[in-house]
Amino acid sequence: MGMLETMFGLDGRIAIVTGGASGIGRGIAEMLAGAGAHVVVADRDAASAEAAAGAIGGSVVALDVADEASVVRAFGDVGRTLGAPWLLVNCAGVQDRVLLLDATAAEWDRFQSVNLRGTFLCLREGGRAMVAAGRGGRIVNIASQSARVAMMPGLGPYAASKAGVVGLTQSAAFELADHGITVNAVLPGGVDTPGGRGAGGTPPSGPALRMPPPLGMCTPADIAAAVLYLGSPGAGRISAQSILVDGGWSFT
Repeated sequence: MGMLETMFGLDGRIAIVTGGASGIGRGIAEMLAGAGAHVVVADRDAASAEAAAGAIGGSVVALDVADEASVVRAFGDVGRTLGAPWLLVNCAGVQDRVLLLDATAAEWDRFQSVNLRGTFLCLREGGRAMVAAGRGGRIVNIASQSARVAMMPGLGPYAASKAGVVGLTQSAAFELADHGITVNAVLPGGVDTPGGRGAGGTPPSGPALRMPPPLGMCTPADIAAAVLYLGSPGAGRISAQSILVDGGWSFT
């Protein structure tokens, strides 16, 4: 095996991708499979998960990140059938839009439950499995550029949940370092996905949308490339970091 394969290949390693049935998650699953990982597509959309896993030779586990029992069961099933994951990618999330002054407490709670609490639950279960296996590992949380800067109207509750993911990433990295487990976040900017185009709620508007990223809109593969790097053996000295992948939107 050459140096590049040793540093960045994932041959024989188990990778769990939550929300891996579509959009950014599916792009990540495809990239990791291409690097040699056995990818477990963890999603509540069974039909789409089966299609995604079938296309890459991976596995499927039913998972609703907002349901603690579902999370515990899913990670237990993976551990019994495949073993502990080397890589966990927390990508499952919701991104509907609601203007701050129109938002209800129920809408706020939904974003926190799926995007932040769901990430915590999966990180906890994945981290426990990695620690028990004693082989180290990688955890990559998908946050958002909106955790750092306002991108468009209607993202207040969503941005707050993703800012929480960034804070959770930093604390988890600190607590898991002694076990050889790194925890990092990727913060996508504008990504062209069916889910983004079809997000419910307030139609996007405002000046931010009239300033396209100077390097162009991102694709799921752009996000996946950053995940592959952070999930690789070669990124073993990188932890508690948040990497923007936004086509240069942050400096417009």
